[in-house]
Amino acid sequence: MCGCVGVIDLTGRLGADRMAAVVRAMADLQHHRGPDDGGVWVAPDGRAALGHRRLAIIDLSPEGRQPMQAPGCRSVVVYNGEIYNFARLRHRLEARGCQFVSRCDTEILPHLFDTLDPAGLASLEGMFAFGLWRDDLRRLLLARDGFGEKPLYVYEDDDVFAFSSEIQSFYALPSFEPAIDRDALADYMMLGYLPGPATIYRRVRMVMPGHYEVVDFAGDRPRLVDRAAFFRFEAHENPALAGLDRAAIEATLTDHLIDAVERRLVSDVPLGAFLSGGVDSALIAAIVRRELGRELDTFSMGFTGSAESEHEAARDIASHLGTRHHERMVAPEGLADMALIAAALDQPNGDSSCLPTYLLSAFARESVTVCLSGDGGDELFGGYGRYRDTLNDWAEPERIRAHIGIDPDTATPADVYMSLRWHIWLPPDADRLLGGLPAPAKARVNAWRANLNDDRHPLLHRMRTLDTALYMPGSVLAKVDRMSMRHALEVRCPMLDRSFASLAMGLWADDCWQRPTTTKAILKSIASRYLPADWMHRPKKGFGLPSSAWSMGPIMTACRERLLAPNGQLLSHLDRAALTDTVERQSRPGQFCIYQMWPLLILEHWLAAQPAKRAAARALTQKEAA
Repeated sequence: MCGCVGVIDLTGRLGADRMAAVVRAMADLQHHRGPDDGGVWVAPDGRAALGHRRLAIIDLSPEGRQPMQAPGCRSVVVYNGEIYNFARLRHRLEARGCQFVSRCDTEILPHLFDTLDPAGLASLEGMFAFGLWRDDLRRLLLARDGFGEKPLYVYEDDDVFAFSSEIQSFYALPSFEPAIDRDALADYMMLGYLPGPATIYRRVRMVMPGHYEVVDFAGDRPRLVDRAAFFRFEAHENPALAGLDRAAIEATLTDHLIDAVERRLVSDVPLGAFLSGGVDSALIAAIVRRELGRELDTFSMGFTGSAESEHEAARDIASHLGTRHHERMVAPEGLADMALIAAALDQPNGDSSCLPTYLLSAFARESVTVCLSGDGGDELFGGYGRYRDTLNDWAEPERIRAHIGIDPDTATPADVYMSLRWHIWLPPDADRLLGGLPAPAKARVNAWRANLNDDRHPLLHRMRTLDTALYMPGSVLAKVDRMSMRHALEVRCPMLDRSFASLAMGLWADDCWQRPTTTKAILKSIASRYLPADWMHRPKKGFGLPSSAWSMGPIMTACRERLLAPNGQLLSHLDRAALTDTVERQSRPGQFCIYQMWPLLILEHWLAAQPAKRAAARALTQKEAA
């Protein structure tokens, strides 16, 4: 697990020494992602450079250092992630005559992709983002794992083409332009996160999950040679599963999950697991203990004075499974917590569970360097409460009028699901706050709605597909990566194993949903082999901030003081009258919603923090160049 960067100088103005300084500064801005080692490679002509910060997990020796050039290969690679099946791939490559000097997974990449043929991506099982450069061809291959566990950003202007694991590394570029992308801002206002490919900055974009790009730099300007998806999660009812009984499907899923967990236990450093009170993390821990017979350290976080905290349920699970359990209680500190999280984010993310994830990662890192997580279970198996509520409403149309406030005779699935169950701000409200919703944002909303209203697949599958494409990489996995890597903690998600997820993708709706309340039915059935069955039906609490941690008074005072201040950053991007009206309305009894105001405050804090961060990055570049 690491941080990687790369720069191609399009004009030749930087020169080799300046390029080295810039790339070293870019990498050092991600020191938190890789505190163990760092390196820079510069092309002989000074027109391309790669940089890296290393968190050593497998093969702790200097042979695992990046940027890496493997014996007999013409390419050089920088890489962030873990390839869990690298040993098997290495054996195949050795049989073809490839030579290796390290034990780390990185070294398979230059051998697999030396010709820049992306076909080998289908063979990789893991989380990854990498850039591989062929200097003789002046071509670059960029790739990102199927679900977007690891980030990969691209910045382009007239002077440079650059890529990075985090946006803030681009601040070290002398020509960086920090113009806010209004279209992406519209996504944030509606969703509370940025699903991509656009980012908060106009000139920065994401390489999308499950995609690769091949870019040619032989001419005057970069030329995109190839861009395609090599993996996409699309929930559907697989006919091959129709002939199997439930027990056979459960057995197959269990076998694949055991394999996925076992692959993720390979580590040369201490490894543990996050443990909430929920099914997903409990099932992962149970497999480690009961199926694989491994000792396990588990970590949970609780909120003092909150009935919504999951730490007691996590403690029960740990006791039942016999893990070495570590628990810490915290008291949310309100506005100070917002500033802390905003400073840790490389672009805004309005998910309130960023805070407990940040604190839990810091706690776990005191003991281990790698943690397993249950992330992915809700999207893959239909576990969210909003799925349950939408399916129940759709089955009993009169509930639509009561819960959504619209005519059930004219309602569509998109009306029911893409309500405030899914949106942070509904499109008309975002339009009002922005002083006009950009046309591309409207088009995206219409496309999402069309997919939800397409009845070729059951409604549950449509919701799962939408959230796996947008919410999982844009909010959940972005949160886990940024918050954990702030503490140099690697988090591995066994349920996002591609073989296991591909089975889940083909489940029938009845395998996941049993009216009126049972979500993730088949996964809960599997988990009940290891845990008391009644635990499968405990209320889902999630991992966000407990609502009792925030009272309307202090939060709305902060909103008035921060959002409406003459130097407030949001006033430059939102309609002043609409923002003022929103703050005043949310201050009234019964109108306050922390899930709407938290993202606005995070965005305000984030915008306010960036000028100083950009100045510090420029100073670091100058220091490296001196």
